[in-house]
Amino acid sequence: MEETYLLNVEGVRKKILHGGQGELPKFQDGSKITFHFQTLKDDFERTVIDDSREAGIPMEIIVGKMFKLEIWETLLSSMRIGEVAEFWCDAIHTGMYALVSRGMRRIAEGRDPLEGQKHRCGMGNMFDYHSTGYDDLDELQRTPQPLIFIMELFRVEEPSAYKRDTWAMSKEEKLAAVPVLHSEGNRLVLRKEFAQAAAKYQEAVICLRNLQAKEKPWEDGWLKLESLVTPLVLNYCQCQLELGEYYEVLEHTTELLQKHNDNAKAYFKRAKAHAAVWNEREAREDFLRVAHLDPSMAAAVKKELKQLGERMRKKHVEDRKRYQGLFQPSQGP
Repeated sequence: MEETYLLNVEGVRKKILHGGQGELPKFQDGSKITFHFQTLKDDFERTVIDDSREAGIPMEIIVGKMFKLEIWETLLSSMRIGEVAEFWCDAIHTGMYALVSRGMRRIAEGRDPLEGQKHRCGMGNMFDYHSTGYDDLDELQRTPQPLIFIMELFRVEEPSAYKRDTWAMSKEEKLAAVPVLHSEGNRLVLRKEFAQAAAKYQEAVICLRNLQAKEKPWEDGWLKLESLVTPLVLNYCQCQLELGEYYEVLEHTTELLQKHNDNAKAYFKRAKAHAAVWNEREAREDFLRVAHLDPSMAAAVKKELKQLGERMRKKHVEDRKRYQGLFQPSQGP
């Protein structure tokens, strides 16, 4: 079955290679589209540039989330489930393809798609665009040209029908997800599944940090979100203590205390992490700060300091024995 259609979009032609099933799906904002694609040059050989089947993983995009190659959303929205179609797109629609392809290739190779762009200003990132790291994509950047996309549509899922990644959620969805994730984390802690609990707390923190990025620091909106972040970070750190990830705890509690230097619980967790990695002086300082900030924790601090003293004395004895053994002359047979 081959029929050519115009999609009422300048510079686009569609040819159906295999008919789909049922009615046209509802492509509402937040819907997830799953499909395979093949990208070809519009030359005599129809040179293949990319083929998602070679990677073995279908492509997914979220409707309304401003995928870099905007024309793909338009093309897919004209398809039925199971349909295979070929689209010819003029260069006005394909200028961003090299950058999109670079990201997809890096993901397929197990690399960071943003490699080389982290911690750089927008002007700095622009200079990266002179080379994608792939010769064929560099050619596309230098000479924008029409491309052919062959797509097979597998499914269209409504926003409520699948677990959405954090980045794909709206502000309201992120706020609604946070207490659910917090509760799931608490439930997993009770079952002593600390790694899984930490992942839930971390996901909730990411939701809130994404929202905070759109607020002015230290203003009301930012502070309200920060008040939700703090207990989640502390819960995450407690899980990391249970898992023996002490340097992870030191990093996150220190970052928290740079903004909230009166948080006794953060000092307490950092003190325990310092004690675990034999930082005796830092541990004692943090434990004493806890007792000063929150007298109700004085008994817990006293217990921890006693345990710290016993552990350090035992370590000193063991170290002394070990060093003495190193310098004693060996006896002959």
